[in-house]
Amino acid sequence: MNHLFICSLMAIFAGVVGAAVGNAQNNGKPSDAPARTHAEFSFVASGPYADVFPLFGAHKERVWAKGFDPQFIHPLPAHDEPGMVFTTVQEGMSRVWVNTAFDASTGHVQYVYWIADQMTALIDIHVTNSGGSTTPVRVVYERTALSPQGNEHVLQMAQHDANSGPHWAEMINSVLPKQAMK
Repeated sequence: MNHLFICSLMAIFAGVVGAAVGNAQNNGKPSDAPARTHAEFSFVASGPYADVFPLFGAHKERVWAKGFDPQFIHPLPAHDEPGMVFTTVQEGMSRVWVNTAFDASTGHVQYVYWIADQMTALIDIHVTNSGGSTTPVRVVYERTALSPQGNEHVLQMAQHDANSGPHWAEMINSVLPKQAMK
């Protein structure tokens, strides 16, 4: 039942995004084309893989990401697993999130979220198990505006995304010495 719910939610999500992007692209004016951005950053977490990887689950992210308060739809009770579905309110905007990868064996974590009438975002995270006391992390953000009105927001967020590496490293590294994330 949960798998069916997640698949249905993703199908609805894809239809909404496809319709919105199609409407924006078919408006006829080049300036109406939806903005699409790609930004990435890397950093090194000051802890072993076993402590770092779990921090990229939505539930554990609460430990280091100030103000991030996911309201889980699936699973309940809330815990990190592939296929998580949750909502957040950030910067005054409601977001619907779907986790599309949460694989500790490969270090791959991926989320897609949607802000109505504004944008979609794909966040692709690769946590590398180097076998040492530090863990390399690479994060890629891809954002697409859903309307010409969303273009400015997408472009502003992309600038912020590209410069987020030091901030993420500081927040994550500040909790690693204090937390046993097993």
